[in-house]
Order: sequence, then structure tokens, then C-alpha cells
Amino acid sequence: MGEYLHTIDSKGRLIIPAKFREALGEKFITTKGLDNCLFLYPLDEWQNFEEKLKKLPISQPNARAFVRFFFSGAAECEFDKQGRILLPANLREYAALDKDVMVVGVMSRIEIWNAERWKKYSAEAESNYEKAAESLVDLGI
Repeated sequence: MGEYLHTIDSKGRLIIPAKFREALGEKFITTKGLDNCLFLYPLDEWQNFEEKLKKLPISQPNARAFVRFFFSGAAECEFDKQGRILLPANLREYAALDKDVMVVGVMSRIEIWNAERWKKYSAEAESNYEKAAESLVDLGI
């Protein structure tokens, strides 16, 4: 949980907050996320997610596209001695990460956002928060 403002250095390295490093483990998966951010998964969560995706019917174009989207950009990452990760160039480009970023804890994953996109997204989400909560009541939440 939580959100932290950090900066990517000129080599594409990003410091991940200590509590998130602990949750991710030594090696983890970074991939293209939804809403033009990156998703970081601990290996066990990635494997759970992968098992769910294996059950999707490959005969459906949407299922194939969804699986391709997540796996084509996925990369195994690990921390250096300073607690930084090197974000692959293709993933930085996808999420428009060039300097200021938000590192956000979301249940079983970490999200990395362009700081300006996060600010806009948060403002929109806040204005729709009550409507979203009402619609989730139908799901038993």
C-alpha cells in the first residue's frame, strides 16, 4: 500500500521503496500494465496470474491480445545493491517514464506511473470514487 514519488536516473534506474522491495523479493516480473503504467509482480503472484491466463480460450481474439500484451513486455528484474531496478527502455517508453514517477502499492502488485499521469488519473478517480463504490456493491464489496 501507499504511493511514493521517485526519480528515474539517466540510465533508467529507479529506487524502489524498502517496503516494496521486501514484498517483491530478490527477483520479480515487470510488465506493461493497464492505464499506461507498469506492473511489478513478485514471482509467486506472476505465476498465479500466468496460470489464470493459461485458462483463457486462445480461440478468442481478445484473450490472445490480452495475453500477448502482458507477456510481450514482461521482463525479469532484480535489485542492485542500492535498491534500484533497471527498467527496460521499451517499458519506460510505454509508460512515458522519463524523470518523476509514482511508485504505488496495489494489493499484490506494485505500479509505476509517470507522475503527471498519476496526478490526472488520481483526480479523475477521486471524482468518480462514490460512483465506483456504488457499482462495486453489486460484486459484494
